[in-house]
Amino acid sequence: MTAPSPLLLSCEAVGKAYGALPLFAELSLGLRRGDRVGLIGPNGSGKSTLLRILAGIEEPDRGSRTVRRLVRVGYVAQDPLLPADRTVEAVLREGLAAAGDAGEAGGAGEAAGSQALDLERRVGAVMGRAGFQDPSQLAGALSGGWRKRLAIARELVREPDVLLLDEPTNHLDLDGILWLEAVLDSAPLAYLVVSHDRSFLEHVASRMLELNRAYPRGLLEADGSYSDFLVKRDEVLGNQAEYQATLANKVRREVEWLRQGAKARTTKSKSRIAAAGRLIGELAEVKARTVERTAGLELTASGRKTRKLLTASGLVKDLGGRRVLDGVSLALGPGQRLGLLGPNGSGKTTLLGLLAGTLAPDAGTIERAEALRVVRFEQDRGSLEPATSLRRALAPAGDAVIFGDRSLHVAAWARRFLFSAEQLDTPVGRFSGGERARILIARLMLQPADLLLLDEPTNDLDIPTLEVLEENLVDFPGALVLVTHDRLLLDQVATHVLGLDGAGHATAYADYAQWEAARRAPGRRQAASGAGAAGAAGGAMAPQTASATAAAAAVAAAPRRLSYRERREWEEMEVRILAAEESLAAEQRAVADPVVATDAAALADRWQRLEAARAEVERLYARWAELEAKIR
Repeated sequence: MTAPSPLLLSCEAVGKAYGALPLFAELSLGLRRGDRVGLIGPNGSGKSTLLRILAGIEEPDRGSRTVRRLVRVGYVAQDPLLPADRTVEAVLREGLAAAGDAGEAGGAGEAAGSQALDLERRVGAVMGRAGFQDPSQLAGALSGGWRKRLAIARELVREPDVLLLDEPTNHLDLDGILWLEAVLDSAPLAYLVVSHDRSFLEHVASRMLELNRAYPRGLLEADGSYSDFLVKRDEVLGNQAEYQATLANKVRREVEWLRQGAKARTTKSKSRIAAAGRLIGELAEVKARTVERTAGLELTASGRKTRKLLTASGLVKDLGGRRVLDGVSLALGPGQRLGLLGPNGSGKTTLLGLLAGTLAPDAGTIERAEALRVVRFEQDRGSLEPATSLRRALAPAGDAVIFGDRSLHVAAWARRFLFSAEQLDTPVGRFSGGERARILIARLMLQPADLLLLDEPTNDLDIPTLEVLEENLVDFPGALVLVTHDRLLLDQVATHVLGLDGAGHATAYADYAQWEAARRAPGRRQAASGAGAAGAAGGAMAPQTASATAAAAAVAAAPRRLSYRERREWEEMEVRILAAEESLAAEQRAVADPVVATDAAALADRWQRLEAARAEVERLYARWAELEAKIR
């Protein structure tokens, strides 16, 4: 048996809390050479904090962090800071300086010159692989996706042994994600990546971790891909549920014994009373640990029945002296869900602005149904003023919100999105990216819509919240236009897609796979945009695209626990079955009524209603069994 390679980076029994709120305790994990690790967990579980502890940026409250001698650790934050006044090349050179390499070439003679040339080559090679064509471009002029590429490249130029990445796909377009997948696949390093992008995790992880208080150690670990992890998690949670049920039965028996007034005079009775107390305490701890909190998302539609909501014909738009859209046409009606695809700078957000009416086209027309209600979710979280309290962000005009036809206190509305009443006066700027995304979704839900325009709504959302959002988007009866880099979400939600080529043109496709196949076809080249040509890294990206659809299918087919809607359905099922059985009994009495025995028409009608009632009871029992099977 081969001995495992030595640990490069590890933490042992670390704990961290902010005030009275513990994030994690007694947490231990390690990274060895060649490790490809994905880390997930609900918002607020401490994923980013754990990465900062591993990077040596933040100290744990207790426990220790260990780095093997001479091991270089790279770290890319969720929102990396880059000097706006530095060029792309200068940022990469500063990465070398931080690694201590730039000064190593300061000696004299031929050796120093050779070493300096090697460093030049290293900067040039990383810059080329990342797709940057203009070394003199200022970092401050780059789009969000290209800034993220530059931050990753700045760490890669240091040639780290271990790379820690916090939500690296945020702000990257699909080409950027495929580039990163290729980099991670070929780079000779170990890495730990925090991500909510399920397709990305399926491609890059060969070991998965979930940071979640639902597990006894606060951490679940499984070898294999993300879909393999889902199978393992389903099994673990099923076993935990069985153990909790067994424990609950034991506690019930002990409580019944205690209620019988057992006398605690004998040593045996005293021992049993103490054991009962321990069982009750253990059950309370298990229940508290396994309570699953999921944001209660429910998009509000206007209920409009208009067949055509919006028609756009021949849209043209120039920005900054460049034609972004050139003759784009589309039509939207209820139930249509359009996905927009294309590289950064191809005009996706511009098209959303035109559809929303916040931008005017230079040419072309947009016809909207009368009094069309358009609600837009913007990628930029800038609409949230950092100094504004959560209370005012959710309810600007008072202490209540109107949802549907109901008035809800702001504290109840906040709870629906996993915020406590104690957080209502907390400034928005102190919340995490995922929490701010939930605030924006909470505001979005208060606005009845005929047409939803969503620009990267999944950024910073944890996977449970993302899955609930996905279900709501599929069920939304109006029309929606979705810009997202999440391939699985796109496959699950979009009924068709529109591909923007970066040169102003648009082509309709059935789905993501068809769009990807078309642009990779021989003789066809995706237009360049942004800081450099996405195609500059195309050679490295091509092998990844062939498995994109297969990976999405693997994730979608993996076992899942009850969704938010299924859980609500399961919780109400017993009441619904009881009501259906009462209706069935009433119909049986109606059929047996002698008054209708000689009235053939009335008797036939009652038999028909009886059969319908019996079929409904059978359907509910079958559905209950289906939901129960998912829990086990």
